[in-house]
Amino acid sequence: MMLIPDAEHDELRLSERPLIVCDIDEVVLEFITPFEAFLTHRGHELRATSFRLHGNVYSRTDGSKTPDDDVSQLLETFFESHDDWQTPVVEAADSLGRLSARADIIFLTAMPPRHRDVRRRLLSRHGFDYPMIATESPKGPAVLALHGDRPHPVVFIDDIFVNLQSVRTHVPQTLLVNLMANETFRALAPHPGDGVDIATDWAHAETLIKTHIGAPPD
Repeated sequence: MMLIPDAEHDELRLSERPLIVCDIDEVVLEFITPFEAFLTHRGHELRATSFRLHGNVYSRTDGSKTPDDDVSQLLETFFESHDDWQTPVVEAADSLGRLSARADIIFLTAMPPRHRDVRRRLLSRHGFDYPMIATESPKGPAVLALHGDRPHPVVFIDDIFVNLQSVRTHVPQTLLVNLMANETFRALAPHPGDGVDIATDWAHAETLIKTHIGAPPD
């Protein structure tokens, strides 16, 4: 297995089974809802007017738009203590638990690697004991480095269309699953593009994945 540049990760060891590479924020951990609560605590609010954070955060004191640099700093502060805010997406742990009997699972999260230890503790606290990679590099090359030329089925789950299309470019045989927990932002999201299956929830995603990897339904 190739090393993934600019990443911090747990020990990565694949078996001779299908591979499921799974994003974390808005896929297995709620992000938008707890970030909204964090912003309220900090005197700001998130207004869902488009599918982005920068430009949609406002001061609760005077209603002014929060500058992008300040939003970036708020995100940094949030990630420093996100284990106090984030909670699991409904059914994520149960679905991944069943899938883990049929496939290897690796988390691939687009967050600053410096926050990896906090996220690792949070995931383990909620029973997500699968290896994790933290990197801000594109996800397509990362999945290619993981999967290489293995003949086994591969699945990638993410909420962001850019990440899904990056994997489609680099590992075109991948089953691409678009999944986002927050219904408000999911309605604002651009279409994930050709070749992507849109899952309404984890039960739907689990069905798609089992069909792809040839696992019988439970």
